[in-house]
Amino acid sequence: MSSNLGKIDVEVEVKSPVDKFWNGIRDSINLFPKASPNEYKSIEVVEGDGKSVGSVLLIKYTEGFPLVTFSKEKIESIDEANKTLVYSVIDGETLKYYKSFKGTLTVIPKGNGSLVKWCCEFERANDEIPEPQIIKEFAVKNFKNLDAYLIGA
Repeated sequence: MSSNLGKIDVEVEVKSPVDKFWNGIRDSINLFPKASPNEYKSIEVVEGDGKSVGSVLLIKYTEGFPLVTFSKEKIESIDEANKTLVYSVIDGETLKYYKSFKGTLTVIPKGNGSLVKWCCEFERANDEIPEPQIIKEFAVKNFKNLDAYLIGA
C-alpha cells in the first residue's frame, strides 16, 4: 500500500432525526448553500438529476474558502435503506493535491437525533501533501450547520 493513501473518519452527533437529516443531505443542492452561506456560493447539477447514481454536482465555494474555488462531485452509490451515500471528486483544485478523493456518508439514528458518519479515502499527489485536515473540519462544520438549519426550518 502506498504511503500516500489515507483515510479520515468523522462522527458528528446532530439533533435532527435521522430521516430529516438524510433528506437534508439528499437535498444538498438547495440546502447546503442556505445552511452554510459562508462556505458555498452555489451547487448546480451538471449531469443527471442531482440525486441519483451518476449525477454530477458542481460546487462553487466562497472566496473565504481556502485553496479550493470549485469541485465537481459524482454520486457513486446510494443506499436509501441504510442512508449511505458515496461520492467522488472528479474535478477541481482538490485533485491538484489528491489523485483520488472519495467520500462515504452514513446517517444512523442515535437517541432522538442522528449520528453522521463521514469517511474519506484519498491518495495524495505526493509526499509533501498533508492530510486533508481542513476538509475534515469543513465536513464537521457543514453537518452542524445543516443540522442547525433543519432544526430552525
